[in-house]
Amino acid sequence: MDNKVIREKQDLTYLKWSHIRSSSGTAGTFLKSQSSVNGIKRYYKLSNFDPLRGIVGHECVNEIIVDRLLSILGIEHLNYELIYADIEIEGNIYSTYLCASEDFKQRGESKTALDNYYRVSALRGESHYDFCMRQGWGSYADIMLAIDYIIMNRDRHGANIEVLRNARVHTVRLAPLFDHGLSLLYSCSTNEEVRDFDVMKDLPCQSFLGGNSCYDNLKLIRDKRNPISGKLNLADREKIFYRLEGVLSDVFLDKIWDMIYNRYMIYEKLFDN
Repeated sequence: MDNKVIREKQDLTYLKWSHIRSSSGTAGTFLKSQSSVNGIKRYYKLSNFDPLRGIVGHECVNEIIVDRLLSILGIEHLNYELIYADIEIEGNIYSTYLCASEDFKQRGESKTALDNYYRVSALRGESHYDFCMRQGWGSYADIMLAIDYIIMNRDRHGANIEVLRNARVHTVRLAPLFDHGLSLLYSCSTNEEVRDFDVMKDLPCQSFLGGNSCYDNLKLIRDKRNPISGKLNLADREKIFYRLEGVLSDVFLDKIWDMIYNRYMIYEKLFDN
């Protein structure tokens, strides 16, 4: 049984939150925190926070939805928990859902953003995509482009892809896929906005590997065989939204499923093998 959603309210008022501005130019502030218990680091983040209105976004719910989708498709990714909790920000108590995850670095590894690694390691004139191919990360890049189309990820900038290095044993790898909050219906705040939202519209996105179109970025994939080994079926809807009823309205959940499944079917037709 999937226990990634903790709906019983927790007391996390001891966490201290730092302000991280959205890199995509969206309004609002995204807050992060961390804790260490018995040597295990846990990282926390909130949905969009407004000092006047409190937590107004649902990006954290997107994280758990995409987490489950990637599990179904057999794609390595950072695992999240969705936790309902009391938190404290600048002396005010808020009851909200937040995300928690553990460190994906292995012992001895350090991390750097892919855009930084590219700047010091790329060949002259080498594209971001070609750089990943030369590094042996072609399959990772293709899977990421495919997923970002399916979930309409609008924020895959170069710091949302991390390079993990172990200097002692001379290994370099990319971190599991993470940070999918600014995807799906993150820009909608009401049921009315959701009803009017076109799930197939190719909204502008920020992609380190490609351009500002999630659909056009699929054309970068050179191997026209399907890079995703797993399959999404209609029956998977229940798994993806398990215990999320009431966390988001049925209007939101229905539209999110329409987006995921219909965009997945378009993707499958493009890479039918």
